[in-house]
Amino acid sequence: MADLLTDVRSVLITTPLYWQHITQYFPEDLLRRQPLPGEWSALECLQHLVQMDQSVLPVRVKAILAGESFPPFLPSTQSTPLSDVAAVDLAAEFMALRTENIQLFDTLTPADLSKQGQHLQFGWVAMETQLAEWAAHDMMHTVQAQQALMQPYIAQVGPWMPYFATHLADKSKVNSLD
Repeated sequence: MADLLTDVRSVLITTPLYWQHITQYFPEDLLRRQPLPGEWSALECLQHLVQMDQSVLPVRVKAILAGESFPPFLPSTQSTPLSDVAAVDLAAEFMALRTENIQLFDTLTPADLSKQGQHLQFGWVAMETQLAEWAAHDMMHTVQAQQALMQPYIAQVGPWMPYFATHLADKSKVNSLD
């Protein structure tokens, strides 16, 4: 990537816009539908992104700028159960948080990219690594959400199932048409 700050900013701005659109147009029950028991629904992916923007990513950026340490995030112990908040309201909360975090992001300069903070699990981490992780994390959970949303449609594609095999949550169904 030629300009990491510009490229990451593009991802960070785009992600909440995506969530605003899908929560406005997709039915709530589809957004809450888990692809398989124990796997995250699209809405759980959004809730996780909200939690990261609330209490993890800005903390990490500030710690790295100060050369300090920061704790790992452990989803199995630190995530909160999905609430009854409407999807569109959760997307609005995400947009507000991300807008604040973009303001923090916009204070970063190319000189800040080499600054390091200590992740208590992974060791010393440079700002450029943390920013790449932030963008990749956004995209990873967007893809995860899209795959969760696809499941009821994939189940009905009939002879086209092999084309969707990599996106099917229950891989045992791929061969059910042979």
